[in-house]
Amino acid sequence: MTDRYEKGMRIRRAVLGDAHVDRAEAARDDLDDAFQTLIAESAWGTVWASDGISLRERSMLTLALLAATGNFDEIPMHIRATARTGASKRDVIEAFQHVAIYAGVPRANQALRLARETFAEMEESGHE
Repeated sequence: MTDRYEKGMRIRRAVLGDAHVDRAEAARDDLDDAFQTLIAESAWGTVWASDGISLRERSMLTLALLAATGNFDEIPMHIRATARTGASKRDVIEAFQHVAIYAGVPRANQALRLARETFAEMEESGHE
């Protein structure tokens, strides 16, 4: 594997946690092997690994972009990641308020619903 891949996997584990990455790696097969490598190198090894902004800020941006583009399936995963990136509940609310103004209230509303559910699950499991 490349240095970018290895760095990406370290960042991915730091942000998403070992359990999440271990599950994803266990499910990896010939069908998505190239895709998983692409994600590790580009998203995690390049974008998330950049020192241009903090992991907290990346969390906020990622959540806002996911909500603004209607990619709701990954919002719970990135809400859980806030426990590792330092983004607070207030940060998440602020990001989704931007979504409401710039991308639409329905998208922000759906994102807030998912955040509320995920934060509640995190509190119940003690992983806040």
